[in-house]
Order: sequence, then structure tokens, then C-alpha cells
Amino acid sequence: MNSNWLTPSFFTSTSSRREVARGAAAMAAFAVLNRAGPAYAQSGQPVATKAIPHSGERIPVIGLGTANDFQKRVNGAERDNLKKVVDGLLEQGCKLIDTASSYGEAESVLGDLLSDQDRAKVFLATKIEDGGGKGGLAEFQRSLERLRYRQVDLLQLHNVQNAQQDLAPFRNWKGQGLCRYVGVTTTFKSDYEAAEAVIRREKPDFFQVDYSLADRTAEKRLLPAARDAGAAVLTALPYGRSSVFAAVRGKSVPEWAREFDATTWPQFFLKFLLGHEAVTAVIPGTTNPAHLADNISAGRGRFPDAKQRKAMTDFFDAL
Repeated sequence: MNSNWLTPSFFTSTSSRREVARGAAAMAAFAVLNRAGPAYAQSGQPVATKAIPHSGERIPVIGLGTANDFQKRVNGAERDNLKKVVDGLLEQGCKLIDTASSYGEAESVLGDLLSDQDRAKVFLATKIEDGGGKGGLAEFQRSLERLRYRQVDLLQLHNVQNAQQDLAPFRNWKGQGLCRYVGVTTTFKSDYEAAEAVIRREKPDFFQVDYSLADRTAEKRLLPAARDAGAAVLTALPYGRSSVFAAVRGKSVPEWAREFDATTWPQFFLKFLLGHEAVTAVIPGTTNPAHLADNISAGRGRFPDAKQRKAMTDFFDAL
């Protein structure tokens, strides 16, 4: 196996996960993956798609998050590497890329990297912090300028906090053709109640939430709320800030995981999420082309059913 698997981006899209991956932890994780078997199971199959409930449009279940090295200005070898990641995502049949106005230079970096791509091959999502009228519009227009796009596919209100949040401005922008879908996100447990209230009342097209095998809190109320509202669900932090990898350090992927075509830990963790009926797509962040390929492999082949997902939670909780 290539030593690139030792790079921090395998474990995380945030600095905290990169720190976990350093030194001995990275070596241990490498050993786990090296024993896990073929890295890219079902590579000859197309990536699965799921429907956006409000429209019926289908999107590939594996996307790309950019809350990592996409946030900084890059050139030379660094830019070339990120270009390989973006191009690799699209070449392997996926199209969803998620970013945010608050992700440093990520929107500008993506605007550069996507400048030579066919617009129809990209499902571009971004997030803004201001949920109001003039302030939100100014922030959104800045995002469009940085992305070099006249329209994004999905505009999300980032980390909704107000239970009374009105999505009328977002729908107005949608009506003007500035975005095709609107959504809300949350990654803070303290805001879950507010997010649920907004989802049930406003019925956004999309909802993005932190969800992983290590943190299944969203299953209790938020995923059912999204299902009832007809909102497509994107899962942020699908590796739980590397906590899932820390839990399986030194262990092999169980043989029974081959029943749903999981031969590596990344496939195991992502397929668990994709087996949930409410989840539309996962958006793991990476800046490593090899890790991207393994992430994409999770979208191929079979997904676990309810019984198999129960076995996965029992296995993980017993570690």
C-alpha cells in the first residue's frame, strides 16, 4: 500500500483530526488498513444515486467536503494535488462538492479548480452565515463571485440557531435563479432543537448534519424530521473527527462486512450512513486522491440493511 495513506487528510478534514493522525496513530491506522483487504471493492460498478425528495433529481451518494486544505491559498504542487481530487471526484461519476463562505479561501480555490469543468457535471453546494435579507444576499453574492458561478445548486444557511428562522430570503433567491435548492445545516448539539423546528416548519430541500457511527444523536429526532419534511440529508463529519478510526485501531474489518461490499474501514463507516433510509449523500473531506478513491468505493455495491446496520452498531459499541 502506498505510503500516502499515512497523510493526515485520510483521517480528517479538520486540524483536530490531523493531529490525531500524526505519529504512532497514523502508523497504527496504516496497519489496520493494510490488513483490510482490497481497497476499492466493486470498482467496476457505478456509484449509487439517491433521489432528492422535493424534485426526484438523483445525485451520487458520495460527495466531497472542503473544510480542510481547500481553505488556504494554494499554487504549484498543492494546487495540482487539489485539482486531482476535484477532477477525480467528477471522473469517477460523482458530482457533489460542499463548501462555505466561512471556509477561508475554499470558495475561491474551487472557483479556480472548476473553471475548466462542464457545469452540468458538478452539483455545487455552499453555505452562508447570514440568514437575513440584505446581509445574506451580500454574502451570497460574494460566494457566487468567488466560485465564478452565476448559480449554485444548493444554498444552505450554515448552523441554524434560531427556531423561528425564516427561509423566505433563500426561496426568493431560488426564485431568481441564483440557486436550485435551499437548505439548513447544524453540527452543534445545542442547536438541534432549533434545527428540528426549522426543518418541520420550513421544509427545506436539504438538511446537513453531523452524523457518524461514533455519533448517532441525529438519528433520534433530526433524521426523522428531515424524512417527514421531505428534505434530502447530507452527512457532515462522517468519520466523526477521526473518532471512528481511533476506535478500530489495530482491528480488521469484520468478515461479515463483505455481505454489503465493505472491505476497508472507510467503506464500512460510509456504508453504515448510506444504509439509513433518510440519508441522501455523505460528504467526507479529503485532499488525497487515493483516499478519495476509497471513499467513492463506498458508494458502489450493496449497502447494509437494518439488520446489518444493527450488527455494525453492536460491533462498534463493543470496541
